[in-house]
Amino acid sequence: MDDFLKEFFPKIYRRKQAHLHKTDYCKYDNQLLTLFTSSLYFAGLVSTFGASYFTRNKGRRANILVGAVSFFLGRAINAGIQHLLMHLKIWMILLQWCTCLQC
Repeated sequence: MDDFLKEFFPKIYRRKQAHLHKTDYCKYDNQLLTLFTSSLYFAGLVSTFGASYFTRNKGRRANILVGAVSFFLGRAINAGIQHLLMHLKIWMILLQWCTCLQC
């Protein structure tokens, strides 16, 4: 977690280090970090609905194949992305989609 905070949220990392010996409450009090985390949960929720519809109509085998293809497609897209924050968001959304397809 510290490496992630250093890279994307340096102000939160510095505040966390300053309050290292205090309580854990409010170490990560940042709306941007909360928004980022919530967007991952929302992507997982939307992916679950899409994956259940696809599985019901096409079957489990097709579902697993689509999940594998989307995983490799996500890795290929992320290999070409230059902007790190966009890279992280796209990767996490595609990972949520692949995870929901495999369940």
